Amino acid sequence: MQRSTNRILVTHAGSLPRPEDVRAMVIARSSGQPYDQGALTRGLHRAVAAVAQQQVASGIDIVNDGEFSKTNFTNYVRERISGIEHRSLAPGEGPPPQLIYGRDLLEFPEYFDRGPSFGAGNAGSAAQMRAFCVGPITYSGHTAIQEDIEHFKAALQGVPVEDAFLPANSPGTIEHWLRNEYYPNDEAFLYAIADAMHEEYKAIVDAGFILQIDDPDLADAWQIHPEMDVAAYRKFADLRIEALNHALRDLPVEQLRFHMCWGSYKGPHKYDIPLRDIVDLILKVRAQAYSIEASNPCHEHEWRVWEEVKLPEGKILIPGVVGHYSDFIEHPELVAERLVRYAKLVGRENVIAGTDCGLGTRVGHPKICWAKFQTMAEGAQLATKQLWG
Repeated sequence: MQRSTNRILVTHAGSLPRPEDVRAMVIARSSGQPYDQGALTRGLHRAVAAVAQQQVASGIDIVNDGEFSKTNFTNYVRERISGIEHRSLAPGEGPPPQLIYGRDLLEFPEYFDRGPSFGAGNAGSAAQMRAFCVGPITYSGHTAIQEDIEHFKAALQGVPVEDAFLPANSPGTIEHWLRNEYYPNDEAFLYAIADAMHEEYKAIVDAGFILQIDDPDLADAWQIHPEMDVAAYRKFADLRIEALNHALRDLPVEQLRFHMCWGSYKGPHKYDIPLRDIVDLILKVRAQAYSIEASNPCHEHEWRVWEEVKLPEGKILIPGVVGHYSDFIEHPELVAERLVRYAKLVGRENVIAGTDCGLGTRVGHPKICWAKFQTMAEGAQLATKQLWG
C-alpha cells in the first residue's frame, strides 16, 4: 500500500455515481428481471474504464471501480452467497428490522416518520422483503468477483494511479440484514459468513488490488441495540471483529484497508457511539490502513482522540475530510486544515485524504461528488505545501 512519502495522497470510500443505463441493468439482474447480459458486460467494461479516468482527472490517487456492478455496498452479497431465503413480510410480521438509527428513533420518531427524504424512513410502514439464513452459507460469487476484477484491470491499463482498491462487505454488516434461522448461535453464524467472504477477499488480493473492508457495523450496531451499555456493546463488537479477522486470515496486511462510518444515513446522529469508545477495536482489525468518518459535525471533533491514542507503527490513517452528509462543497483550505491536524498527530507519511463514506449515491447530484473530489485534491496540495514546504 502506498504511503504519503512526499505528498498527501488522495482516495475515497468507494461508491461513485452510476451511469443510468448500467444502473438499470444491474438492478434488473439483481431483482431477477430480464436484461441483456452482453449489453451489461459491455456497459460495465466501458463505465469502469471511464470512471477510473475520471477519478484521476479529479485528483484521486488511489482509485476503485465505483462499485458499478453492485446495486449497493450490501445488497450485492445476496447474489454471492448461498443459504438465503427471501420472504415478503407485512408490517409487524417477523423479527423487528435492524434499524441503524434505532437510538435516534426513540427521541425523534416524528423525523423518521416523515419518510426517506428526511431520514432513513419508517422501516415498519410497508411490506418488505427480508432475508433469512436457512441453510449452510457458502460463497457462490466466483464468476461475479472475477468479472469485477477483469473490468477493473482493463480499466487501469495506461491510467496513472498510485494504487487501486476494491471494496467488499464485512461479516458483521452482512449480519445486519441476514437473520439467522440455521446456525446454533451468533458466533457460528458470523464465522460461517466469514469463511464464505474469505473467498471474495482472497480473490481481490490475489488479483493484486488493495482490499477495502466496508464495516459500518462496528459503529452503527450501537444504534441497532439501544438496550446495550458500552461494556456490553464492546463485547458484542469484539466478536464481530474476531470474525472479520478470521475472514482476513492469511491475507497480506499491506493489501488490506478498513473503512468504518456511523451508518451514513442523513439524520440526527445524536446517539452515535463516540470514537473514543471503539478506537481500540478499530485498531484490532487486521489491516494496514483505517478509513474513518471524520468530517461531519457529529464527529469532526474526534481528531483529538489521536492526541491520546497512538497510531501503531506502520499503520496509515485515512480520515474523512469531505463528507456525504450535505451537498456543501468543502473549501480546500478547510480540507488542508483537517489534513494538517492529523498529520501533526500521527505523522504526515501516515495520512491519506479520504471521504466520510461513498459519495456517489449519497450526494444530491453526480457533479457534487466530483466537485468534492476536486476540492479534496486541492486541499491535499495545500496541506502538502505546509507539511513539506
